Amino acid sequence: MPSPNETPAMARWLSERQQLESELGEKITLDALTGPRGLAGGSALMDDAGGAAGWLIAQRKAGHRHSIDDVLTAWYALQVSPPVTEHLDLGTGIGTVGLLTLWGMGPVARLTCVEAQEISYRLLQSNLDANGIRERVDCSHGDLRELALGRKFPLVTGSPPYFPANAGVVPQDSQKAHARFELRGDVSDYAKAAVKHLAPGGWFVLCFPFPQKQRALDGIAAAGLATVKLRDVVPRESLPPLFSLYACRHRDEVGDVAMEVEEPFTVREQSGRLTAQMAAVRRGFGFEDGAAHGGHEAPRMA
Repeated sequence: MPSPNETPAMARWLSERQQLESELGEKITLDALTGPRGLAGGSALMDDAGGAAGWLIAQRKAGHRHSIDDVLTAWYALQVSPPVTEHLDLGTGIGTVGLLTLWGMGPVARLTCVEAQEISYRLLQSNLDANGIRERVDCSHGDLRELALGRKFPLVTGSPPYFPANAGVVPQDSQKAHARFELRGDVSDYAKAAVKHLAPGGWFVLCFPFPQKQRALDGIAAAGLATVKLRDVVPRESLPPLFSLYACRHRDEVGDVAMEVEEPFTVREQSGRLTAQMAAVRRGFGFEDGAAHGGHEAPRMA
């Protein structure tokens, strides 16, 4: 049996990386988005660290990188939403939240997504094609503030940029700048796009920095949504929360029910080892416990 690095699927990925590097003129890494457990109808792949993967993502080595907030936003969506056959991801970037949620919903599910930033949209195309999932994803290149699909979805996800444009030094790199700073809409714009496309009884799930919790709650409420569940994420025991996860529904469906504030989710123990909670999240996305692909490591924070 050939190793993951010798399969036709892996050859397709290596060819895709070569094309991207030639086109963009910079280093592209291939990183495991999911593990191989539960992979439907395909061969295991191998990431640049030598670990087995189900789906890979191509990322710019010097660009905005996949991080733990993407992983846990997708995980939270899968926790609060019943299984759905289609969902919408807003500001999808290179595809991380949308594709992780798609993986978790199973092989019959479909993803619709929108991304405005040109280089992220280009990488998204490679991540769909090389993973062999193009036929399961409807993607559009455009501004989510102008999105009008004329359809409703039982689940909408999003990972908005975290900071107002005047909150710090905006990176010169366009991809980093748009991923981190509100240069094309803020959390309230994500909520407005979500409420426009959210089916009755559906869920809108997003993440936002812990210190800006009230701004997120206000933006969600102003759009006509109610935050039903909220969960803070602690990067390591003894540290303060870093960001929060929000699960929202149409306000008129919730009435006067109080928001449920769940116990914080802790990613790492004081020793640096992943908590049992985080290890279970990784298993849910197809990774094996142990040393393979940094079995005790979570994706690096951006």
